[in-house]
Amino acid sequence: MSSSLLLSPWRRGFHHGRLLLLSSRRFNSDGRISRSLQESYKVLQLPAEGCSSPAEVRAAYLRLAKLYHPDCGEPTANARLFARVEEAYRAVLAHQSKTRQPDGATEDDDEDKSRGNALQHRHYLSYEGVGSGTPSQRERQYRQVRVDRAAEQVLSYRQREHERAAADGALAERDARQRSHKIKITQAVERLVEDLIQESMARGDFRNLSGAGKPLNKFQHNPYADPMTHNLNRILIDNGYQPPWVVMQRDIREGAARVRTRLLEARAQLGDPMTPAERRHWERLCGAVEEELAKLNKMVDDYNLIVPMLSMQMVHFSLAREAARAQRVAEQRRAELLQVRQEERERRKEEKKRANAAGRTPAKRRGLVSWMQSLLGY
Repeated sequence: MSSSLLLSPWRRGFHHGRLLLLSSRRFNSDGRISRSLQESYKVLQLPAEGCSSPAEVRAAYLRLAKLYHPDCGEPTANARLFARVEEAYRAVLAHQSKTRQPDGATEDDDEDKSRGNALQHRHYLSYEGVGSGTPSQRERQYRQVRVDRAAEQVLSYRQREHERAAADGALAERDARQRSHKIKITQAVERLVEDLIQESMARGDFRNLSGAGKPLNKFQHNPYADPMTHNLNRILIDNGYQPPWVVMQRDIREGAARVRTRLLEARAQLGDPMTPAERRHWERLCGAVEEELAKLNKMVDDYNLIVPMLSMQMVHFSLAREAARAQRVAEQRRAELLQVRQEERERRKEEKKRANAAGRTPAKRRGLVSWMQSLLGY
């Protein structure tokens, strides 16, 4: 009893001293910093109160180092200033590490104390609340529960894999059926085409082909092309077959030629400048031509989709461009017609002059002969 009474003041004094030490450390860390440390903060261009975070201190150091480092290549490079900045940065880092250490120590002490003073019943909150009895018994029960859970997960995973494999097998079987169906259809079509060819040959439908019964000419001028493909294409071309894009290109050119001829003939019949009546007639004609150009542009779109080469594609036809072209060609034809008429007029004048000159020469000769006869008394 007496020993406990003697020890209790000592314990109280020990705890009181520890509290004083901690409070003194906190007071020193929270109090004002020294003047040299304030100068270090000023060199780093930070507040002198020491409230900057480590990230802010590092950012300030990097900013000043880029300015004053001797190898930075800037006009502000200065080795002495860089040395001061580096020294100030180290002093600030040392001060911040000292001020953070007591707080971390107190936090660790508090955590250890709370861990040691944890209530005993909290140990039973582990193992996800599974089992009963002593901790060792509950641990064995929890292990068995985990084993059962893992077995269920393995079984569910195997079941999903089997279902997926069955689904993949069904898809593969369906694809195989579709592929075999396509093959059967292709073979049936090939047999049908072969039968039709044989029937046509038996009837003599191929006897009217040019070069029938003669050997094919050898393909020599292009060694990089397939001779069989070239011969087949030549046979098709010789017998009037043309690809769809060739036929469409011909239709587009013929349609454009008709539209241009129509515009040119109509514009040539109108005056320059046009009268109001002629202007109305020209506008009606342009409205009709615009509908034809819309159809041609649709054909151009279809042609561009099937033409084999990009350089062979066509652009849309424009009414304004076609009208301007008709106007230009009509003016050119008028100028050529005027020139032809002028040349014809000049030619006629020259012919008339030559005829008059030829008529005056015999008259002069006849006059000279009559004068000589009168002189000689004939």
